[in-house]
Order: sequence, then structure tokens, then C-alpha cells
Amino acid sequence: MYYAVDYYADMGQISQDCFAATKTGTFELDMDELDDLDQVTQVIGYHPQFHDHFLRTQNFIMKGDGPLPNDYRYYLAIIAAARHQCPYLVKRYEKEFINQGGDSAWLDGLDFIPAKLRAIYDINKILAHRPWLLRKEHIERLTKGKNSWSLSEVVHAMVLLSHFHSLSSFVFSCGLTQKLDGLSSPKLKSPPAVVASPTTTNTPLDPQKTVLSEISLNNAKPDYNSQTAANNNGGAEPGSGNATRGASDAAALNGYLATAQQPPQQHGISVEALMERMKVLSQKQDECSEAELSSRFQKVEQQTAELAAVTPEAAVAVPTNLSHYVDDANFIYQDFARRGTENINTFRIQDYSWEDHGYSLVDRLYNDVGTFLDAKFRAAYNLTYCTMGGIKNVDTSKFRRAIWNYIQCIYGIRHDDYDYGEVNQLLVRPLKMFIKTACCFPERITTKDYDSVLVELQDSEKVHVNLMIMEARNQAELLYALREIMRYMT
Repeated sequence: MYYAVDYYADMGQISQDCFAATKTGTFELDMDELDDLDQVTQVIGYHPQFHDHFLRTQNFIMKGDGPLPNDYRYYLAIIAAARHQCPYLVKRYEKEFINQGGDSAWLDGLDFIPAKLRAIYDINKILAHRPWLLRKEHIERLTKGKNSWSLSEVVHAMVLLSHFHSLSSFVFSCGLTQKLDGLSSPKLKSPPAVVASPTTTNTPLDPQKTVLSEISLNNAKPDYNSQTAANNNGGAEPGSGNATRGASDAAALNGYLATAQQPPQQHGISVEALMERMKVLSQKQDECSEAELSSRFQKVEQQTAELAAVTPEAAVAVPTNLSHYVDDANFIYQDFARRGTENINTFRIQDYSWEDHGYSLVDRLYNDVGTFLDAKFRAAYNLTYCTMGGIKNVDTSKFRRAIWNYIQCIYGIRHDDYDYGEVNQLLVRPLKMFIKTACCFPERITTKDYDSVLVELQDSEKVHVNLMIMEARNQAELLYALREIMRYMT
């Protein structure tokens, strides 16, 4: 059985040459065939290697070989983005829909589209907000009777829907909804994640304090000072010798207790305190029983249900320019822990994982898409420059894994080998609120929310967190969808 941390380990350090290569035309990727570099892809360009995988995947599912016709593809993008009231994406793909020869009457709303396309709307709604409610019966209804879908078409549609649901989360969490076509791009004041000192000690630098809505990439080449020796997730070396380890563990524990008792920063703990916690957790030797691991997951799950969104007010009405794409607007996210008397169990990765099950199934029914998705997930999961808030040589693997697994916990997914106690050690309440809102209620996020979370991190690092939100959510939706397709097939 693969564990995600092992499966993604071979990604190592992200290449620093991708961005320059794509600009000079020496990279294999044909930039002429890619979407125009709109503001979303410009911001993703903070992280060139992920940027490459993102564009490859998006262009394959929108323009590459696949069972769905172009007008269906672009219309599915529109109705997926509309579930989260994302005008940026809706406007963009309305234009693309027309450019691809789509029937303009479809843009009048759901009442004007073919019955076959209308039939998949319930799956769109469920995947966007409560994917655990998806059942094999939903698949069966689509694939039988008049205007039926093939399984390959269903898979293609689910890949598209989950992609644009999660991309809506990214757009809102980065504050890009205020930057519609015709407005100026954000301005980049300085390249992201620059670390000037060549020394190997942890040297704090002045963190960027720019707001993402003021950023513009303007073809600036990011200067990432990655550590080539730190291949896998930061590569912190364990101590050698039991006596030395015991002394260092005791010292680290004392440091952890000291930082844990420090007054919290205005919006969380300091980077130094967070690094100390990660160090202690990395050195921890004791193993928890299965019962204890299960109990810790349930605790985090329950705490998540009790956690309000950053803007907990009642949802506003769907804007009139989007409402014709939305049916049952009152169907929104409901905490998995409060799913009521329905017979819905926690989704356990040991029973159905992307690596062992989802990847092969999606690739079999929709040729090559699994390879694109897998590379994208791996790039997002393992992306690291071994820096945090301007400090060098930081093993961020614990922090990144806590974010990824917490996001999927929100959707009722449990990684059986993971100690969810680490989530409460590494993710402070304001960050949890931001993550939950970005995943479940992205339309409620404001620029102020972006500015007030992870205040010591650079903008490139905050974008990295938002990339993990996007990809962990995307994978969560696909896991539920593909599991039900497998159940239908068997």
C-alpha cells in the first residue's frame, strides 16, 4: 500500500529552469497551444513547475482528445464556477464558449441547454458542496435511457467539474475576483521567495508585505533559492546516536513548550515558533495505536464542524448575472461531521486511494488524463523551496502535509497512517478558518481575509498554500466520484 508522503517523495526539489525555458521556447511545452496567460495563470506562475503541470492538465481536458465535444466542456466550466458565484471564471469561459462555436442560446441559462447536459447538473451540485452524497445511482441514471452518457463522458465531465470547483477556490482565496477583464493586472513589487544569504544557518529576512491584489507578474522571472541537497520535502537530517538524539529531543521539547506558551501573534504563531513545532514533531519517535489515530481524526473533524467560516453570515443571493446558471442555490456545504442519520462512513484512504485505485480507473476511462492529474497533484503536494517567511533551510513537509490532510478531512476523508494531532499543533485557528472558507464558501473570502492570515509569509508562500487548497480539494472530489463509478461498474 502506498502512503501519499512516500508516493510523492520522488518529486524532490522543483526545477528552477522551467519558467525561463517556457519563455525562451526551449521547453517541450508548446506555449502557442496554451490558454492565454490570464491573471490566474500569472499568479500560479509564482511556482513555475506547478504552473507547467496546471496548464498541461487544463489544456488537455479543455482542448485535448476526449469524449466530450468542446461546447459541453466550456459549458461545464461555466456551471461549475457558477456554483461558487465566481464571475471571473464564468465571464472567461462564456467568451471561450462562444469562441469555440457554442450556441449563444445556452448562455441564457439551464433552461436552454440540451436535456443530456442538464441531466448532469445534480452531480455538479453534489460534487461542489457535499461530494460524500454522490451515489452509484447518480451514475446509473446518467448512463441509461434517452440522452444517455457513456462512462467515458461521465468521467470527463467529473474531471472538468472538480477542476473548476477547485479553481474557483483558488481565484477567491487569492483575491482575483476583483480583477475582471479590462482592469489592470496586479503589480509585483519584488520577485517572490528571494533569499539572499548563502549561509546555511536560518537567517530571517524582511518578509514581503505586499497584498496579492497589488501584485503583477509582468513577465518578472522569480528567483527561487532552493536547496539542491534537500531533495525530498526539505530533507532535514535525523540525529545520529541515541544519546545525542535524546539530548536534542529534550532540548527541542523544552523549546517547543516555551514557544507554545508564548503570547500568540495577532493572527497566529510566529514563523520561528512554527518551525520549532515542526522540528519536534519530526523527531518524535513514539507511535500511536489505531484507536488513538482514529480518535484524533474524529477530534479534528468535530472541531472543524464547530469552526465558523471567516465570514459566517448567511450566504447572499446569487448575483443576477449568474443565477440562470444555478439551480437549488440553497444547497451549500454542510459539515461532514453533521451529516445526520444518513449511513455515510468516513472515506478511508486505505480502502480507496488515488494512487492505488483512482489513478488507474480515470486513466482507463479517459485516456492519459490520469497521468496529467497525477503529475499535478504530486507537484502541488511536494512543492518546496525549503524556506518559510524568508528563513532558509526549513523542512516544511510537516506543515504541508498538515494542510493537505486537513483540507481532505473537511470533506470526510481520513488518511489512516496520519496523526491528526499534528494538525492542531501546526495549523492555528485563523488559518483553519481561512482554509475551510476557501474550500467550502470561497465566495465569502475578501482581500482582508487574505491579508490577515499567515502574515509573516511571503506572497509566493501564501499562493503555495492556496495551490494546496485547490489541489487537495480537487483530489477529494475525484476520489468520491471515481469510487462511485467503480461501484457502479462492479
